[in-house]
Amino acid sequence: MYRKKWCMLLFGIGFILYAVTAQGQGGDDLAAKTQNPVGAMYSLPLKFSFDYGAENGEASFLNIQPVIPQTIGDWNLIHRVILPLIDTPGMVSGIPGIPNPVEGDGATGLGDINYSVFLSPAEPGKVIWGVGPSLMMDTASDDQLGSGKWSTGPTAVVLVQPKPWSLGILGRQLWSFSGDSDRSSVSQMLLEPFINYNLEGGWYLISDMIITANWEADSSNQWTVPLGGGFGKMFAIGNQKMNTKLEAYYNVEKPDGAPDWSFSWTLQFLFPR
Repeated sequence: MYRKKWCMLLFGIGFILYAVTAQGQGGDDLAAKTQNPVGAMYSLPLKFSFDYGAENGEASFLNIQPVIPQTIGDWNLIHRVILPLIDTPGMVSGIPGIPNPVEGDGATGLGDINYSVFLSPAEPGKVIWGVGPSLMMDTASDDQLGSGKWSTGPTAVVLVQPKPWSLGILGRQLWSFSGDSDRSSVSQMLLEPFINYNLEGGWYLISDMIITANWEADSSNQWTVPLGGGFGKMFAIGNQKMNTKLEAYYNVEKPDGAPDWSFSWTLQFLFPR
């Protein structure tokens, strides 16, 4: 598994190098829409993530994250799904999708699916915003891959896009309301500040830190706070607009058993309306 993770990272680097010579760059408007979590554009991101430095070993994730916009009058409904496929060697803390991990000898399969929908103005002003509900479903194929709970709560995002920047923050708070009575309750906050700086030729710099707070844990094990960033490129293969990026983050604050580092490669298919 260790070799497979590095092969995937090397493949991601190779794909970005290929993107350098691919057709087109997507344009500034497309880049801005791609970097807007409530942008009215169909897309399919595939995010490969790899955690290193946890006590039980390395975990890997493939998050399939379709975005489906729907316009109703003066408003957009932005449907966002996160479908996680997980390979974990055992209990690993500090994972957004598994706020209350359980002991085990490792598992591979489907995690808990998250569905969020944002209500956002179809014609936003300088400050772009969206707000709505979020639902975490008890869909994990193994107890080690999910929370064992159904959880829900509010989610919201606010951002500004003064060229060449995209600056914003997304937040979410989930509380469990049903599920396995033997599993701990869920009360988890997620904050995702993001910064994009667009360069020439479709390139951009990015920092997209996913900060979590598990309010059910003791005070010394509540927070996971990463610091880092990466780079990416907008490009096209034929008529297919695409986006790819590489990122690395170090956890400056983390609970016991959490990884030190996280690396990710994202490949995103874009379908402008």
